Amino acid sequence: MNPSLLAPIAATGFAVAFLHAALPTHWLPFVLVGRGQHWSAGKTLSVTALAGLGHVAFTILLGVVLVGAGLAVQPHMGAVFGWVVGALMGALGLFYLWRGRHDHGEGDIKTRRYASDRAAIIALVVLLTLSPCEAFLPIYLAGVKHGWTGFMALSAVLMAATAAGMLLFTTLSLAGVKRLGLERIARYESTILGVALVAMGLGVAFLEL
Repeated sequence: MNPSLLAPIAATGFAVAFLHAALPTHWLPFVLVGRGQHWSAGKTLSVTALAGLGHVAFTILLGVVLVGAGLAVQPHMGAVFGWVVGALMGALGLFYLWRGRHDHGEGDIKTRRYASDRAAIIALVVLLTLSPCEAFLPIYLAGVKHGWTGFMALSAVLMAATAAGMLLFTTLSLAGVKRLGLERIARYESTILGVALVAMGLGVAFLEL
């Protein structure tokens, strides 16, 4: 594995995962439920971290399947493999750009008070775990030629970016910061991801990242 070639993929992956984690659905429910259940800040952050771990674990599991399939077909495709991966990423990026023209941000996040802390924790963890970071999967695809070592490196990037985003914005909200300015991120997430994926697709196809 050439670290210099993996670096731009990892940097794009960090940006994608952090942006995804900045969406209110990844931290606001924990703040609202924590207040409703009268949790301490420490407990709220602990539950957030637990849910984030499940979120990342499920995404990594999907990544294992994707990378395994990529490594199986790569020897049979030779140099064409990079072009195919680049084209797929570019097509996905164009889809995100198209979707971004019709997105109007996330709807209001509604929550309720749970009968017990255990029920609240299970609900929060399960809901986020079963909503993987699908935007990161193309990053795994771009790193296929770097093998399982590259996969491990990208998984570490995913975990670091997700933890940083979720815990940062949960902490800021608990601290009483009202205006986080994330409405624009929620509204333009698809457009930003689309641009990033198209750029990465071009890099994979033409620069052999």
